[in-house]
Amino acid sequence: MSSQSAAAAVFTDAFIDFTGGTIGGAAGVLVGQPLDTVKVKLQTYPNLYRSSYNCFVQTFRSDGVRKGLYRGTVPNLVANVAENSVLFCAYGACQTVVANAAGKRVSDLDATHNASAGFLAAFFSSLALCPTELIKCRMQTLSENMKSNSPGLHSNITPYHLTRNILREEGLPGLFKGLTSTWLREMPGYFVFFGAYEYYRSLLCKPGQCKDDIGVLRTAAAGGAGGVFFWLAVYPADMIKSRIQVLSHHGSSMTFTQLFRQVLTTEGVAAMYLGIVPTLIRTVPATGILFVTYEATKKLLGSLLNTV
Repeated sequence: MSSQSAAAAVFTDAFIDFTGGTIGGAAGVLVGQPLDTVKVKLQTYPNLYRSSYNCFVQTFRSDGVRKGLYRGTVPNLVANVAENSVLFCAYGACQTVVANAAGKRVSDLDATHNASAGFLAAFFSSLALCPTELIKCRMQTLSENMKSNSPGLHSNITPYHLTRNILREEGLPGLFKGLTSTWLREMPGYFVFFGAYEYYRSLLCKPGQCKDDIGVLRTAAAGGAGGVFFWLAVYPADMIKSRIQVLSHHGSSMTFTQLFRQVLTTEGVAAMYLGIVPTLIRTVPATGILFVTYEATKKLLGSLLNTV
């Protein structure tokens, strides 16, 4: 294969992974947004709600669907599209790196190799995710922040205006508050995520069957399993990240370690898992749809571009 053909193949694979991640990320958000809102509210304002159900009902009654349960959907779409497009694009590239290091073909990588590729890919996707997720978290907790008299907020503020306020008051670094905790969540999380997904895809194969041919339901089941293991592994880091990103609006400058210790001391271990129930309920269909959409898009584009 000539160098030009090799470069074209690399670009085509990256484009397919990027597009599949983009469409899959958008589909996952539309399915899981209401329960993600409940998760963030419970993580950042645990004293306001008795349970996940109570938070869901109060949010629906006070703010409705669009301005309550689906508040923050636009930045969440941007966050997930940005994260998953970069994540899956980098994942494909990192699979190639891992395969070369292991002396194997990408198709022959086992679950541990794929998990390692996911770990590396998450470093890059975190850079795209952190700013957009910060805006998402602040939009989702807008009602609670207004009740605490946070400056510069009103009920009709948009993600654009919120972003502009942060840039004006804190500069570009203001959008990357929580980056360290994002890395601490994403990198080990996606090691588990992709490892579990590939393991269960292999487990669900019939004798002699290729992983790519296991069908929609089994792909969704493997994706859902990956999502569950992801959140079980990294949920405390996600809780700290959410608090850093929301409470920094109130002038808090606590580091990940400082806030982690404070929560353990004042609220106990259980506080680290506030909102875990709606998160696990949300992640099964959301990550299932993410992977079904990703694999379908990848297969379709691959056949159209004659790369499969």
